[in-house]
Amino acid sequence: MGNEETATASGPALFQVCAQVEIRNVLARIAHASDEGSLDEYGACFTEDARWEMPGLVVRHGRTQICQAGAERRASAIAGPGTHTRHLISTTAVTVQGDEAVAESCWQFYVGTGERPVPASMGTYRDTLRRTDEGWQVAERIVRPG
Repeated sequence: MGNEETATASGPALFQVCAQVEIRNVLARIAHASDEGSLDEYGACFTEDARWEMPGLVVRHGRTQICQAGAERRASAIAGPGTHTRHLISTTAVTVQGDEAVAESCWQFYVGTGERPVPASMGTYRDTLRRTDEGWQVAERIVRPG
């Protein structure tokens, strides 16, 4: 029964599955770019008018400000290439409605990954995504530690 349903999935169901996979890949690319990629790779995951929010930090508006925040974290050796840090994302649930979606994920942030990884923080992401000409991109990221 389950295989038969899967084999005949088309139309809206197939769109949902494809969108969910694409969205999970966007979230993974953000994590990879945060640790080892370029700021251009990082920024490409966000819409031009994106919003990034985390308690205790300045809310960033737009791709340029979001990339500037990434550059600041790199300059402070908090994260980025050479810092031996790692962002892990898990238990992601994606809800797609047309060209918009919400993804809720848990994250863990490790330091010292070059020798002996140590968990430094964890929390949740609530990402609102939009399908654009460039594919799915994050329009809003709300980061909640804890």
